[in-house]
Amino acid sequence: MLEALERFAPLPLQESWDNAGLQIGLTEAEVSGVLLCLDVTEAIVDEAVAKGCNLVVSHHPLLFRGLKQVSDATDVQRTVRKAILNNVAVVSMHTNLDNARDGVNFKIAERLGLQRVHFGLEPWPVSAEEPLSQLPSGQWVMGELREPMDASAFIAYMKDRMEAKCAMCNELLRRPISKIAICGGAGDFLLDEVIANGADAFITGEMHYHQYFGHEQQLQICVIGHYESEHFTAELLRDVISKDCPDVRCEIAETNTNPIHYY
Repeated sequence: MLEALERFAPLPLQESWDNAGLQIGLTEAEVSGVLLCLDVTEAIVDEAVAKGCNLVVSHHPLLFRGLKQVSDATDVQRTVRKAILNNVAVVSMHTNLDNARDGVNFKIAERLGLQRVHFGLEPWPVSAEEPLSQLPSGQWVMGELREPMDASAFIAYMKDRMEAKCAMCNELLRRPISKIAICGGAGDFLLDEVIANGADAFITGEMHYHQYFGHEQQLQICVIGHYESEHFTAELLRDVISKDCPDVRCEIAETNTNPIHYY
């Protein structure tokens, strides 16, 4: 099963600072069930145990920075201990899944019903049926709405499709929105590149305050929250596993791991 995930999103596609792949456990262990999630927390391990799953597959790595001890001093240490004590293995598919063709950003585009979706640095396909070029990976994608929308309608549509409670945007664009750039998670570092490639709107999960300045009527910035931009990744992981390992039971986690609350 791990081989199926790594065929879809090879580990070499991850960024140099990342730590994707096997986090806890033994690769030869027989899988009783897989719990799919965005983040690995103590509550996620509890849910895995309750559902008889001995493998958790997440998007965000549990072990991102090195641990110098495994006790109960931090939430990460407690989660590691709980997983080991309950024989729950943990695998994370992070920026390799972000950067893979048909990965996280393509999943967001699918949720939005975009057409002609391609990596941002690829040329525009002439039609929805045209095969994509062979660019193997990319940090963001571009797609096109089926019909152009005005800015307020597009933001409402995007929030509904992404199940986002709110969106942080710059001033409303006063031209129709058609070309949409997407980077799940923290994609603000791509802002200039997205603008240079002719996007009408940019959807991402996080952006620094000062980056909203200076782009009035140039681009519609739509920041919906890190969790909100990536919580459908569990569906993507389920589809990848089910295709190659149809006999493996997959459960999408019911635990909401978003640490941000809206009041």
